[in-house]
Amino acid sequence: MPKPNTPQVVLVTGGSSGIGKAVCAYLAAQGHTVYGTSRKPAGQAEGYQLIAMDLADEASVNQAVAEVLANSNRIDAVVNNAGLGIQGATEDLTPGQATALFDTNVMGAHRVVRAVLPQMRKQGSGLIINITSLAANFGLPYRGFYSASKAALERYTETLSMEVKPFGIRVASLQPGEYKTNIGANRIRPAQTSEPYKAGYNRAMELLGGSLHYSRDPNEVARLVERIMADPRPRTVYYAAHGKQRLAVLLKKLLPGRFFQRLMMQEYK
Repeated sequence: MPKPNTPQVVLVTGGSSGIGKAVCAYLAAQGHTVYGTSRKPAGQAEGYQLIAMDLADEASVNQAVAEVLANSNRIDAVVNNAGLGIQGATEDLTPGQATALFDTNVMGAHRVVRAVLPQMRKQGSGLIINITSLAANFGLPYRGFYSASKAALERYTETLSMEVKPFGIRVASLQPGEYKTNIGANRIRPAQTSEPYKAGYNRAMELLGGSLHYSRDPNEVARLVERIMADPRPRTVYYAAHGKQRLAVLLKKLLPGRFFQRLMMQEYK
């Protein structure tokens, strides 16, 4: 593996906006060679290269990885950041909408992993960081499928870490809380909200849109990514969250299940 503080070749999915853009710009500023991906790359990136990748298309993923290797001959780290959000009462969301979410948030990351592992095994080194979410630890009302997809990615990451360790490849998950990004603008939504759920759903969306949920700087996550890259023995899970969000992870582990759910629902009344 590269020595700590030496420049690395890094592939970051979802590198055109939000946390992914912050990670790309920060790592590039620290001297790393960074490739960010987007379905439709446009505009000037801040010191890094944007390349085309559609996570739902295996050929597109393979082509993007091949482009990185053609330019840099190696891939030292992958940050699987790209993902979709979803909102709505569980009953109101169609199986097709849920499937689309899982195809991006879980299978998309898997497609990238499958594309980079042969090169990492050849190198005898590599790092894969899967960006999951604090929501992987508990079900969020009216964002249940999002929590489910991130929980699935957590278990995938845990298994992957054990399987590829013999090849010198490190794997970790990073769980951000809510950061100042545009993920809310692109969430999958139901065609309409059923009458029984309207009051709770509207309250949830009011909290998401008007609270401090999105006030924190995504550069916090970018700095944590570089810390993980520099660690020869990274932890299995990292948290990028503060206040009540971080406390909720601890309370989920300590409190009886129904009591924790009552606490959670108090936020939506």
